[in-house]
Amino acid sequence: MFAKRSMLPAAVLALFLPLIACKTPPSTPAPAAPSTEAAAATAAPAATAAPAAPAAPAAPATEHIKLQHILISFAGKVPGKNITRTQEEARTLAAEVFERAKKGEDFDSLVKTYTDDRAPGIYALANSGVTPSADEFSRDRMVPAFGEVGFSLAPGEIGMAEYDPARSPFGWHIIKRLE
Repeated sequence: MFAKRSMLPAAVLALFLPLIACKTPPSTPAPAAPSTEAAAATAAPAATAAPAAPAAPAAPATEHIKLQHILISFAGKVPGKNITRTQEEARTLAAEVFERAKKGEDFDSLVKTYTDDRAPGIYALANSGVTPSADEFSRDRMVPAFGEVGFSLAPGEIGMAEYDPARSPFGWHIIKRLE
């Protein structure tokens, strides 16, 4: 079958390619619906139903984003900063500020009041494998959790990267995606 198909001119093959790629040929009639009694007799219980089909592939990754963030850190985590709060105090403060941001409190004001980074805390990022423009940072140059949360947000959404010694070593990042 494949040898014969390869002998067809490209123009003819192009006409039939959609039909070849279909799972069910369009000329195949749909099976008749079983009667109510037959359906009831052959229905499988819910516990033995076939697993759901795998999810469709994810949409292409966003290439460029702009974020604003609040860094809530603790003693010894940000070089050159004299931060005196404990890790537990930082965790509590981060949760409070995150909740306030999610409720719609002015994010710029929260940044100015709470960040252990420099205000306004706005960063433009290029995704992995994308060449950054002059005003952008490569996602790969940031701590992993910052990019993971930032690129998972839609514009206007707020998320938080939890402190993790390997993935977010400076503390908690409360992130708002601007663009």
